[in-house]
Amino acid sequence: MSRMTHDQLRQAMVNKLSAEPDPSGNADLICARGSLGIAADHKQIKKTVKRLRPLDGYRYLIINRADLFAASPATIGTKIGILDANGSLLKAADLPRRR
Repeated sequence: MSRMTHDQLRQAMVNKLSAEPDPSGNADLICARGSLGIAADHKQIKKTVKRLRPLDGYRYLIINRADLFAASPATIGTKIGILDANGSLLKAADLPRRR
């Protein structure tokens, strides 16, 4: 599978997970699974994780599968899960601790 752009990943999540734009603007999309942040390039991963970190509920990083080895270390200790362009779970998310 070829690399998908940010817009292609966004559309894939809209189609696969019935995701909608986040009205608050904190995440790229929201769906029944939780908040979704899209990182189409490995250079965007840390910035997207930082944006998702303070959100409540389940949070997922959407990546191209080829970026898994860059995304996995960036999400350690954050409880942020990872999904690929097909909506497949690559790393499970957990609820953040209450502050």
